[in-house]
Amino acid sequence: MVGSALQIAGLLVGGIGVIGTFAVTGMPQWRVSAFIENNIIVFETIWEGLWMHCIRQANIRMQCKVYDSVLALSPDLQASRGLMCAGSVLSFLAFMVAIIGMKCTRCTKSSWQAKGYIILVAGLLFILSGAVELIPVCWVANSIISDFYSPMVNVAQKRELGEALYLGWVAAFCLIAAGGIFCCFCRCCEETRSYGYSSPTHYPPHSQHWHGKTESSYSRSQYV
Repeated sequence: MVGSALQIAGLLVGGIGVIGTFAVTGMPQWRVSAFIENNIIVFETIWEGLWMHCIRQANIRMQCKVYDSVLALSPDLQASRGLMCAGSVLSFLAFMVAIIGMKCTRCTKSSWQAKGYIILVAGLLFILSGAVELIPVCWVANSIISDFYSPMVNVAQKRELGEALYLGWVAAFCLIAAGGIFCCFCRCCEETRSYGYSSPTHYPPHSQHWHGKTESSYSRSQYV
């Protein structure tokens, strides 16, 4: 019962991480325009994402345009495209593998062992996808903070952390947490199986040894 609840919790947390990963990949709010010093044009907000940049005017009208060329992006955004796509594929694959591992509840001994390996693979894939997602999110955040405090960057070109980065951290945490849950579940199953199969194997050798020792002592007493 506890194992089933743990699996369901891991699947739900992993599902939240998968949805968040896909949302972060498509959101344009990675870089948001900063209103500091002489930049008093507050009625216009600029969003820069992995695939497009948007201009929102007075919270009413918004125009978005897809980037004409990948080479026009900064190096961190170029790398973030590939890493986020890889993270999305890995997280979705981990979610599907986890569903396969949870599909059956009552199986034979060999099936339970195979399901344990499937759950372990799903957990490792979740952890890997979360780590892959953390790399571009932290990279872009570090680039934004460095440019914000750099005196060499023009005020109009400085950006702030967008909502997509915060959502990316939450999604990556959910993926890693789901992977940890599945790996812990697999570890608990291994310990339960080893405990269940190790206890009967200790007694027969001792009993045979004791039985042989009794027979030898009895035969010796006869000869005496």
